[in-house]
Amino acid sequence: MTVAKDSPWLFRTYAGHSTAKASNALYRTNLAKGQTGLSVAFDLPTQTGYDSDHELARGEVGKVGVPVAHLGDMRALFQDIPLEQMNTSMTINATAPWLLSLYIAVAEEQGADISKLNGTVQNDLIKEYLSRGTYICPPKPSLSMITDVAAYTQKHLPKWNPMNVCSYHLQEAGATPEQELAFALATACAVLDDLKGKVAPADFPNMVGRISFFVNAGIRFVTELCKMRAFVDLWDEICRDRYGIEDAKYRRFRYGVQVNSLGLTEQQPENNVYRILIEMLAVTLSKKARARAVQLPAWNEALGLPRPWDQQWSLRMQQILAYETDLLEYDDLFDGNPAIDRKVEELKTGARAELAQIDAMGGAVAAIDYMKGRLVESNAERIARIESKETIVVGVNRWTEAAPSPLTAGDGAIMVADADAERDQIERLNTWRASRDEAKVQAALEAVRQACASGQNVMPASIAAAKAGATTGEWGAVVRRAFGEYRAPTGVSRSPSNRTEGLEPIREAVAAVSSKLGRQLKFLVGKPGLDGHSNGAEQIAARARDCGMDIHYEGIRLTPAEIVSAAVEQEAHVVGLSILSGSHLPLIAEMMERMRDAGLADIPVVVGGIIPEDDAAALRAMGVAAVYTPKDFELNRIMLDIVGLVDQAPIAAE
Repeated sequence: MTVAKDSPWLFRTYAGHSTAKASNALYRTNLAKGQTGLSVAFDLPTQTGYDSDHELARGEVGKVGVPVAHLGDMRALFQDIPLEQMNTSMTINATAPWLLSLYIAVAEEQGADISKLNGTVQNDLIKEYLSRGTYICPPKPSLSMITDVAAYTQKHLPKWNPMNVCSYHLQEAGATPEQELAFALATACAVLDDLKGKVAPADFPNMVGRISFFVNAGIRFVTELCKMRAFVDLWDEICRDRYGIEDAKYRRFRYGVQVNSLGLTEQQPENNVYRILIEMLAVTLSKKARARAVQLPAWNEALGLPRPWDQQWSLRMQQILAYETDLLEYDDLFDGNPAIDRKVEELKTGARAELAQIDAMGGAVAAIDYMKGRLVESNAERIARIESKETIVVGVNRWTEAAPSPLTAGDGAIMVADADAERDQIERLNTWRASRDEAKVQAALEAVRQACASGQNVMPASIAAAKAGATTGEWGAVVRRAFGEYRAPTGVSRSPSNRTEGLEPIREAVAAVSSKLGRQLKFLVGKPGLDGHSNGAEQIAARARDCGMDIHYEGIRLTPAEIVSAAVEQEAHVVGLSILSGSHLPLIAEMMERMRDAGLADIPVVVGGIIPEDDAAALRAMGVAAVYTPKDFELNRIMLDIVGLVDQAPIAAE
């Protein structure tokens, strides 16, 4: 008997780097290799609403994604890719209205029927405040722009998913499965509550059905599989009971996934291939809760930027599972399994309790401080379990002796971003500005400002500004002036936690050095540039606080000048810098120069990030006292290192 097979999920690779032209070539190559959907990674200036020549963009252009500053860049990004036939996911949040406007403008230039455009903008700001850091404006106006996009797509882009509620970064920030479920569902509820007033009641069920999710699948395979089944049940429950959605087709939990990058190890990186495969199984084996789209990291992402071959290897993993195995020929393999059912119910009970707490506080927007604090606490507990070996990570805290990996041999083991990409991008940006009709641009930007001020939907004015030739930074400046700029909570309490395990010797060392200094050891933690991955900085700050140091941590997105000014004002004894975007060399070079100019040359500077050894050597040559990478998971050892550096510094002898 012939068995009817299910259609496979969309195969995606999260990609974009250097320039729009280089990224376009990568996309077309990946599509030719069998990728069935595009997943666009934008660089940090684009994500945070800055042009490539802004002060904060220095060193960040083209590093973690593609720079898109104007219509010309978007045009180059999708050259020879027919958008009407494509399913495009754009991982963009604060500037989602703007990037979608550019996408629509390019599609119209291609002659596409806009109503046939198919894809997703992530458009989830709440997780940016909690975990990723690419926000611009405060929560309430940000929520309004999210629902502006949704309302616009309801009328003009009926196949488009206007929001991809993203719990991926919540897990990366330490969320337990229950927290990931609850915080993501609370975000969706906040959006739908606001959207009710922007669409006709008859259209609301369809809009509920257009909300999609983007989740994380970690290494605890059974728990992650059960988490996805819990998501399906809870979303159906919320849609039915909270919003009165009767048609089951609008209550379906639709999600895409990238498996966990946090668990990829710098040590024995070849083991990451197994981790990625196991994590993919959690979101594909269960038909009831199977992902609609899957994108996999590359095995070497803990080392640096993956090459096209590395991305191809991850794509082939998906294709083998979908086409060589018989997975898609069967009904759900886990229905009626008592162990699975028990775990699903346990997760749902925990998630409902968190949801009730968030609702009691006024919903997700009002509960941002609470949720951020919970994530930092959970992440601290996760790291402590690895340090104590309660959680085993192969090659990291057990079985650490291994033969050298031939996969990492040679200079080409990871891809290096084009060193000239930033200069090239800025030159083309200046050419674009010089060639446009400036009066037309300013009139279009004024229309965006008026839409923001009046509460009108920002999408029509943004599309007009995109067509007129306005830039990402100009659009970002308008919304900043209209709504203000936001500083998210750090989640790092000033008071120590109750954690004591292994800390007493460090506290004694801190007390001894503080006595020598004549005051409590002052540790300034800073994040220069636009990198919003703050988990490492938060955990360092929290552990240093628990060890008795006086911590100053202002959060993300600071210029080197601002950090040095804070070091002077706070009379810091040591400065710790965290950068995960790959921009460490130019930013640290500026930091060290400014430290010397400010008379702080004797203050030790330590740096953490995804830093290749050659770059680490260059940083040490600049005067950096210590460099830490993901392999340095023992925070207590780092704390002792920091105390020792201060003790040996000239400031301690004064």
